Amino acid sequence: MSATIIDGKAFAAGLRARIATGVTAFAAAAGRAPGLAVVLVGEDPASNVYVRSKGKATREAGMVSVEHRLPADVGAEALLVLVADLNADPTIDGILVQLPLPKHIDEQAVIAAIDPDKDVDGFHPINAGRLATGSAGFVPCTPLGCVMLLKSVVPNLSGMEAVVVGRSNIVGKPMAQLLLRESCTVTVVHSRTRDVRAHVGAADIVVAAVGIPEMIKGDWLKPGATVIDVGINRTEAGLVGDVDFASAVGVAGAITPVPGGVGPMTIACLLRNTLVSAGRREGVAIDEAALDRAGA
Repeated sequence: MSATIIDGKAFAAGLRARIATGVTAFAAAAGRAPGLAVVLVGEDPASNVYVRSKGKATREAGMVSVEHRLPADVGAEALLVLVADLNADPTIDGILVQLPLPKHIDEQAVIAAIDPDKDVDGFHPINAGRLATGSAGFVPCTPLGCVMLLKSVVPNLSGMEAVVVGRSNIVGKPMAQLLLRESCTVTVVHSRTRDVRAHVGAADIVVAAVGIPEMIKGDWLKPGATVIDVGINRTEAGLVGDVDFASAVGVAGAITPVPGGVGPMTIACLLRNTLVSAGRREGVAIDEAALDRAGA
């Protein structure tokens, strides 16, 4: 039996439509549209493409898109001054500094300089702490999207055994916290784990975010497991995930493809966080649960 394919592209399109409706209602109540500022330092080709995509999606949702492009040799102090100006700007609800930054700039210092209540990327240490303690804050966009996709096929995750492969600050760690919030029993495996395959094989939910092409094979999986593949790896054969899709699709109960799975959710969740930020800042109620639910 072949697994259900979790269509991230379709879910993201639905989420963006719900966001656009929410933006219209917010603008009517607040007298302005939500504003997202993106800061790009240098001319990294991948970052340039990503920033253009974010700007296009922001405008399509009815939000104000502001881009600041700085030269690669910009000083750290100038970048921090710009971040401070955006923190103080009442028309800006979300601030995103595109990573990676040039090596002469301390990324953590820049992230820490962003107002946590405008940190729609969810990378600020205060937002990490809020997530860990169950307080309201912003969650990194990719793991947030992963949970939405999970719940689209398994609405109640309570009591399930979940394995997160990878322990990055951007995906692995916040993913584990989100699964704990859903009352899963969570194991995080990584490069020092003695028997990754054994842990994966016991899991009802597998989230792969390790950056190794097709590392997780179908015969590693528990039959019927739900598999969320965060990996996007460029190979001679094209884009592949961290899961060997061809062998996994016959074992898993549901699985995300690469491309077309988790990828489209990241920008959609960025827009979602920006709308939520705007609502909190202006005192306009945003129904977050309805935004996050498929078919809402």
